Order: sequence, then structure tokens, then C-alpha cells
Amino acid sequence: MKRCLLIVLMTLMGVNLMAQDLELANEYFKQGEYEKAKEIYVKLSKDKNAVRLVHTNYLQTLYKLKNWDEAEKFLKRQIKSNENIISYKADYALLLEMTGKIEESQKEFANVIDLAAKSDGTLYEMQDFLYRNSKTEQVIQLLKKGREIAKDENKYAILFARAYLYNGQKEPMIEEMLKYGLKEGNVEYVKATLQDNLKTDAEIEMLEKVLYSKVQKFPNEQYYADILIWHLVQQKEFNKAFIQTRALDRRYKLEGQRVFELAQTALVNKEYKNAIQMYEYVMKEYPQGQYYPYARRNAIYCKEEVIKTTYPVDLASIRTLINDYQNLFLDLGQNQKTMEAMRNTAQLYAFYLNERDTAITVLEKAISIAGGDNNFRDKCKLDLGDIYVLRNEPWEATLLYSQVEKSQKEDMLGQEAKLKNAKLHYYNGEFDLSKDILDILKKATTREIANDAMQLSLLIQDNIGLDTTEAAMREYASIDLLLFQNKNKEALEALNVAFEKYKSHSLADEILWLRANTYVKINEANKALDDLETLRKNYNYDILADDALFLEAKIYQEKLGQKDKAMDLYREILQKFPGSIYSAEARKRFRNLRGDTIN
Repeated sequence: MKRCLLIVLMTLMGVNLMAQDLELANEYFKQGEYEKAKEIYVKLSKDKNAVRLVHTNYLQTLYKLKNWDEAEKFLKRQIKSNENIISYKADYALLLEMTGKIEESQKEFANVIDLAAKSDGTLYEMQDFLYRNSKTEQVIQLLKKGREIAKDENKYAILFARAYLYNGQKEPMIEEMLKYGLKEGNVEYVKATLQDNLKTDAEIEMLEKVLYSKVQKFPNEQYYADILIWHLVQQKEFNKAFIQTRALDRRYKLEGQRVFELAQTALVNKEYKNAIQMYEYVMKEYPQGQYYPYARRNAIYCKEEVIKTTYPVDLASIRTLINDYQNLFLDLGQNQKTMEAMRNTAQLYAFYLNERDTAITVLEKAISIAGGDNNFRDKCKLDLGDIYVLRNEPWEATLLYSQVEKSQKEDMLGQEAKLKNAKLHYYNGEFDLSKDILDILKKATTREIANDAMQLSLLIQDNIGLDTTEAAMREYASIDLLLFQNKNKEALEALNVAFEKYKSHSLADEILWLRANTYVKINEANKALDDLETLRKNYNYDILADDALFLEAKIYQEKLGQKDKAMDLYREILQKFPGSIYSAEARKRFRNLRGDTIN
């Protein structure tokens, strides 16, 4: 019994001493004292219980000291004693390369790869080794061998994708990522990876070509069509996305659902003309379908947005829109399916035809139809508030906005109501009160509201307190109110006066920007370009830089038909402002003007 206890104690003491030696050797290694480290590692390497623990650091120590012969002897001993540890053989192949024996190294690596590819465990182990030693080409060889042995063209797809990505080979990376997405549950990861790693025009076009080829080669594999549609939407290529979605709808008899959903996405992205095409397809193909009333209403709404943003706004077209809405009510009734259309009709009466009493009557009727839909009722209250602003009755407006704030609290509509109240204070010259509200809204959950609040807050912050009367800011805010009220002629006259008065004021660039946009609204394209050019040359307008460039490009493209000039400006946006909110649209417009066709 005593003898057994003695053996145990001696063993424990030996283990403890070994641990102390190992710790000391590793410390020398970290400090770069390789001779001292080597002395201890040599001793530990002769202990079969310690040799695996010192393997990596001992080998690196020998490399640092250029003791190539000792390293070779050590590795051969290790390989002989541990036939199953494949990384030791890989270490030997690497040593041969380091000592200039390239052909022998390549042969050894080939043997190691053949061995490692036989099972998943050794393949993963060898893959990690190769990555650690920057051997991405060999990783690809290993995976190819593994796939060959498995006789499965989709095996290791995600590993292949990673290897090709590390190796800078984007096209085979795309192919492998697409294979990986064939397995259920992987699609979102595939989308995220492609989006994160394909940034240049050439890479985006490459992905598009690969996806089109997959759709043509595998017409019955919906997965490829889904990825292509997703990609086209990311690039805001809604017309191309519609062609693919329509094909899916017909092939799988989807009753217009996917086309309607795509139309909704186009609408949110303000791609109104493309959305109209999609809604009309749903209406024509499925007149008795569940999406018909919504498609019909939204199609009219999209036509409305096109008319409202085609300057100058044609009042005859506004009346045609109202007539379209009236026909909708005749066919489908005034009910919860069409009450949003009633709101749209009221806004047309109020903002374009100056028939504000009619607008109020329509909104009150919509509210009565809404029943218990508090959300819709509050939207109508916001519209009523806007109409009171048009009528220069700010107290009535703020009362309605405040009711919605209270009703919706921290919800999106409540934040929108708070923003409208902040703008009312701004129009009235109550800048401090407006800014207090805006600074709260900077943290709004809705990005659009947060951005609007940020911009108006910065405008106030940058331009009050520079003179004791705040006269310039008050004039600017009153012009903003005129523009909200669609009094473009009066606003332009005031802008002309303001610019002459405040050319040296910090508001000068904002005045020019506002005037350029107003000229666009009344179809004075050349005057708008003059202001944008003045803005570019004479004022520091970093915040407005990409906005101004994009507006210039649109004017040259849409108003003046100068394709080459527009392309130059879109290219400038992509080069100077790659992170701009306009970059995707600029890229799409540039490619369309260049005549790109990918199919």
C-alpha cells in the first residue's frame, strides 16, 4: 500500500515538474529567448507525455534558430511515433519548402492531401493547418480531392466558397455559395455573404450573369430565380425583377402573390412606374383574386405619385386621378378596402386643387368608415392638420397633431405627429422649441423620421445665433412654409430676395439648394442648373454635395436629354460618394444609359 502511494506521489511530482518546465520554456519562447527555450524543449521532447505539448513551439524555436537538421530529425521522429497525426506530415512538407526543396515539398503536400481527404475529420484538421500557413491554393486542392472521393458535387460548398474568397476568386466563390444555398435554411446566409463581398460594378455584373445562367440551366429550380429576384431588387432593377417574378407566378400558379409583393417593394422604393406595371398585371390576370382591390388602389396611387413628381404638375391629370378614384369607389364601394384611397383623394383636393372644404368632407367620411381602426383615424387627423396648415390655421393644426402624439405615443405615427409639430414651431420662428423636439426625434425608430429630424435640427443649429434677430432663418422658414403650401411662385420671389440679401450668410447654400429644387418644380431646368453650378463653385456645401450632383444628373438625363453629361455625373457620385443614399440609383441609371444588358 505504501509502495503504491509512493509511486503516485512521485508521478504527481514528475507531472508538476514537467508543467513548470513547460511554462518556463513557453515564457522564454514568448520573450524571443529561443536558445533558452530550446534547451528546455529538447529535454521535454524526449518525454512521450510532454512531446505533443511542446511540438508547435519547439518546431518554431528551431525555425527561428535556423536549426533545419534538428527540425527534420524531430519531425521524422514525431511522424514515426504518431502515424495517425496528419499535421506532423504537413509540418514536414512545410519544412521541405522552407529549406528550398520545392519539388519534394509539393510531392509531400500532395501525399498529405490525399490522406487527409479520406475523412471529414482529417480534412477539417488539414484545412485549418493550411489556412494557418497561408496555403489557400492547397486548401482548394484538398477540398477538390475530398469532393472527388465523396462523389458529391455539392459537398463542402461553404468551405470551397471560403477558400475561393480568401484566394480572391470571386466567380467560383459565387458558384459555391449558390450550391450551399440549395440546402434548406442557408438562403439568408448566402444573401448576406454575397452582399458583403461583392461591391464593385464588375463583381455585381458577374453575380448577375451567373444567376441568369443558373435560371436558364435549371428552369424548375425556384431557388435560383428567388436569388436572382432578390439581387435585382437590391440593385433597384425592378423591371428585370418583374420579368422573373412574372415567370415564377405563371409557372407555379401563385395567383399574383409574388408579383403583388414585388410591386409593394417597388412602391416603398418610389419606383412608381415599375410598380404600376406589376399592379396592372395582377389586375389583368386575377380580376377576381384577393389582391385585385389593393392592386387597383395602389396602381392609381402610383400614377398619382408620378404625376405629382413630374414638373410642372398638370392639374388636368390631377382631376383625372380623382376621377379614377371615384370609379374605384363606384366599383368597390367606400369601405375599409378603399379608405386609404379616400385619403389620397382628399390630399389631391387639398394640395393641388385648393378645394380644402371638399378634402375635409372626404376625410371625415373616411374616419366614419374606419370604425375601430384607430391607426387609420389618426392618419386622417394628421392629414386634417396639414390642411389647416395650408389654410394658415396653425393652432387648429397643432391641436390635431398633439392628439395623435398622445394617442400613438412612441409609435411611428406619434413620432410623425411630433415631427409635424416641430415643423410648425419652425415655420413660426420658434426655433429653440422646434430644435428641442427634433433632438428627441433623432433617436426615432423610423429612419426616415430620424433623418428628417436630424437635417432640420442641423439647419437650425447652424444658422441661428449668428445674428441677434435671426432674421435670415425666419425668412427661410417662411419660404419653406410657402413651398409646403404649394405656393411656388411666391416662394421663388421670396428666395430671390433672400439670396440677394444673404449671399454671405451661412444660409446662402441652403437658399440656392431650395431655389434649384423650386425651379425644377416649375420646369425651369437651366435656371436650376445655374444655381447648382453656383453652389458647387462658390459655397462649401459638403452636406449637400451628393444631393446636388444627383439632381444635376437627373436634370441632364430627364429634362435636357444629355446622356453623356448625365453619365459623367452619375460616375462622379459613385467615385466620390460610394456610401451615398443615391449610389444604388446612380449605378442603375449609369448602367441603363450605358446600355448594359445582362440576360
